[in-house]
Amino acid sequence: MSTLAEKITEFKKYLIEQERSRYTIDKYIHDAKVFIEFVNDRTINKEIVIEFKSFLGERYAASSANSMLAAVNSFLKFIGYADLRVKPFKIQRALFVPEEKELFRNEYLSLIEAAKQQKNERLVLIVETICATGIRVSELKFITVESVGTGRAEIKCKGKLRTVFLPPKLCKLLKKYIQKQKITAGAVFITRSGKQLDRSNIWRDMKKLCGLTVVPPQKVFPHNLRHLFARTYYSLEKDLSRLADILGHSNVNTTRIYTVESGQIHARQIERLNLVITT
Repeated sequence: MSTLAEKITEFKKYLIEQERSRYTIDKYIHDAKVFIEFVNDRTINKEIVIEFKSFLGERYAASSANSMLAAVNSFLKFIGYADLRVKPFKIQRALFVPEEKELFRNEYLSLIEAAKQQKNERLVLIVETICATGIRVSELKFITVESVGTGRAEIKCKGKLRTVFLPPKLCKLLKKYIQKQKITAGAVFITRSGKQLDRSNIWRDMKKLCGLTVVPPQKVFPHNLRHLFARTYYSLEKDLSRLADILGHSNVNTTRIYTVESGQIHARQIERLNLVITT
């Protein structure tokens, strides 16, 4: 166990060199530690790794278990045990997103109005910026005074660089905010002390809006705004490949998850086929 534990520091250094995001690094280190604790003082082999997979399967949803297995497989490869890696759990792609989790446009508008009621202009613009561009909350730091001036932001994430266009209407709002806050350069969304906003701060501020709206709390989190952008874009353009580029996805299959609509919408589409003839 001590030998495996000592590898954690080296593994973290490796992930940093691979230019993984801070969130990914923290998660991979956490999951590797869970695996090490599970192994305890036993000699690591394929049987133990399969046992760990079963352990995860009993305690987590398949998607969460697969996320942890990805981290552990990466760790195993790093320490020279690539042959011990295990396959992820098979998950059938969901045809519909649960309605209790899907954020609808009217609910999005309700959140914006609630933020306005709180006189939280920064939060209003954060919500609109994420939803109008489809960026990740961790990518807000790339929305800078300079990018607002040009109408496009250069996003660097997971070793990739992509250009995100900022709608003119959004730029106009951000310019007013920048002038009011007397921000001369760098990130637009910062704390009072001038530091970059942490995702936990944004998450907490968004949750506070729930008390002023009828939007269920389980729908209110930054990443759901990104999903709303994806569904809205796809409903208009029907171009999955281009949407993948906009969102910064390497795999179109990941993008498909973002475009899944509720069963209610699908049911209305089926009804419009009008294939039940008898009365």
